[in-house]
Formats: sequence, structure tokens, C-alpha cells
Amino acid sequence: MKILIAAAGSYGDVAPYTGLGARLREAGHTVALAADASYAQLVRTAGLEFRALPADPRREQGGAPGGKRELMRRAAAFVRELGPGVADAAAQGADLLLLSATTAPLGRSVAEAMDIPSVDLPLQPNAPTGDFPPVVAGTRSLGRWGNRAAGRLSLRVVDRLYADGVRDVRARLGLPPVSAGAVRRRRAGDARPVLHGVSPALVPRPADWRPGLELVGNWWPYTAPDAVLPPVLEDFLAAGPPPVFVGFGSMTAGARDGGAPGRLTANIVAALRRAKVRGVIQAGWAGLAGPESGDDILTVGEVPHSLLFPRTAAVVHHAGAGTTAAGLRAGVPAVPVPVTADQPFWAARLAAVGAGTAPVPFRALSEDETAGATDHLADAIARAVREPSYREHAAGIARRMDAEDGAGEVLKVVEHWG
Repeated sequence: MKILIAAAGSYGDVAPYTGLGARLREAGHTVALAADASYAQLVRTAGLEFRALPADPRREQGGAPGGKRELMRRAAAFVRELGPGVADAAAQGADLLLLSATTAPLGRSVAEAMDIPSVDLPLQPNAPTGDFPPVVAGTRSLGRWGNRAAGRLSLRVVDRLYADGVRDVRARLGLPPVSAGAVRRRRAGDARPVLHGVSPALVPRPADWRPGLELVGNWWPYTAPDAVLPPVLEDFLAAGPPPVFVGFGSMTAGARDGGAPGRLTANIVAALRRAKVRGVIQAGWAGLAGPESGDDILTVGEVPHSLLFPRTAAVVHHAGAGTTAAGLRAGVPAVPVPVTADQPFWAARLAAVGAGTAPVPFRALSEDETAGATDHLADAIARAVREPSYREHAAGIARRMDAEDGAGEVLKVVEHWG
């Protein structure tokens, strides 16, 4: 079967699908992954065909006047640019579309036009439930009725965001217009599976979800069997006790509050040293760079979390879905520093399962260096490293995750369509 996976966004929005695609390829399927051009090598390294999508998520990063309204405008423009790319990628040949949350509202119309099946594979538990509020709406529960109502409202916001893009792609493909309400009603009665790449060890499956909405476990970024860490990193790891990893992935320093990479790095370095631990700082989209002098802190680029995290004492991160799962998979305590979107949700889940400290505010760390900001982070790092309960709880989650086979569950559904 020819399978097209379509994923758009940051590294954490795309990389998990490389491992999933590799698993499907090993099962005998022909697999292509459509993503932004910056991920071409990542996709090809996994043995998958790469198909380019035109929209660059980095253009949506950074500060912009107008606050949330401007961010929504830019996101809608990203979606309108993305739609034709998804259609063009599918036109190159596909018997089945596997869609990330970012591409699904567009990809479903593409699948309709091509008369082929599609399966949604989101990385967040985004269906409304009474168990918790929408993952992008903060962590305060509104009660079961309120949580469900907020979940439905969140889906309507997504509908508005994608409205122009869906209209454009349907017109391009010769499909009749369809209202967002009609799409919602159609999907409400849809019995097709939606497989969430989320571990039920971290988020229990909501009891009020319909059959077919499943949390199947994570699928992981592809790592080559012969992959190794860079020699300079190996030397650093061998030179002393396990370090603390610090990285904020696709978050750009000061995107919301006027901060800068230098300020954020200064606070991170000060906190690591006050906690009396060694550190590995990942540059990421924020362009973080540790001190040029001293042998206690090393700055690295992109390295496989699956190889590095098991050798760390703790991970300090932005609580993106992928990094959160990778730290738990390694059985390592977390210090979450959420910035936006679904990150407060994952930070709260880490604390709820006992594998992470209470969240540290990103805003304070990205502003001018202050004793309060560095003390807060230093205290959280020290507790994560030295209080055994955090590692014990993380190790317990890791054992449960090790028994899951998220990619295998997707393969079962794929072979049903085959």
C-alpha cells in the first residue's frame, strides 16, 4: 500500500512520524512523509520518501504586534499556504492518508477528493471530554460539563482558523463548499478510529470518549541503529556525573515577552551552577549558547533524545509533547518550563504523575537576570536531581511505556484498510 503521512509544524510535530513511517515501511508498505523542506534529511534518513510542504512554521515564531489576534492571523495564513501543499503531495500517489492534527482539517478534503481513506493521528488528546479542559486552554478544570463545553468551543476555534484554507483546497479540488457545522456533525457520527500518539500511562483514556478514540502510546522519532552521540558530547558525559539537560525545542526566546537568547542562557547557566550540577544546553530555535569557558556546561545542537536522556540526571524543557514523552521514556525526572499552547497541560501531567517538579515560569527566565528567577529554577533542578521520588515515579512510567506499541496499533488500522 502507498501511504502518505502529512505533518506540519515544529520538530516535535514532525519527528515522531518518521519512526512511525519506518515501522510501516518495515511491514512492507511504501511510505512517504510530507513536511516542511527543513525536515527532508530527517525523513530520508528514516528510509522514507520526502514530499515537500510549502509552509514554514518558523515564520510563525517570534514576537508580533497585535497579540493573540495577530498570532491567529498569521496561523490562518500558514494554513492557507499549507492546503495546496497537502493536495500536491497526495497527488503524487497515495492509497491512504495519515494526518497529523495540523494537516487533518485540510487532508480530509484531499482524501474525499481522491476517494481514499484517511486516519487522524494527533499527538495531543484533543477530543472534548469532561475529564480535563482543552489541552491548549490552561490547566484549571471547569468541572465535567464546563470541560466538555470548553472542548467543543476549542474545536470551533480550530474551525475558524482553518475555514479559509479548507474552502480554498476544496475549490481547488472541485469539491462543493461545506460549512464547519456540517463537518462537525459528520465527524460526530463518524465511527472511524482516531489514534492519539499519547501514552495512557501519562494521560488515562477519558471514559466519555466514543469507541474508536484511542490513546495508543507514543510513536518515536526514528533513530538509526548505528546512531551515536557526537564525540565531544561523549567526552563530556564521561568526564563527570550525569548532567542536567536543558532545551526548549522550537520555542524562540522572548517570543511573547521581549526576552532574548542571551538573557535566557544567562539565567539557565546561573541556575545550573547554583544547583551544583553539570549541564548540557541544546541550542534549539532559541539559539541558546552556554559559556565559552568552564568545563561544567556544554552546548549541543540536535541530538537524539533517545540516546542522551537516559544518561542525564534530569531534563529541563518546555514541556512539548515529544520532549515530555522522551524524558519519561528514559525514566528521567523533569523540570517543566512551559511557554505556550499545550505545554502547561503536559507540565501539569508530569507533576500529577510525580515525575516532574511544579512548573517554572518561562517569562521570568527570559527577562533580565534576577536572583528570583535563577533561584526558582536552581531549586527545582536540585529537587529533581536529589529527591529520589521523582526518578522513581519517572521509572515507573517508563516501564509502562515500554510495554506499549503505538506504532503497532497504527499498523493494525493500516492493514485493515489494505
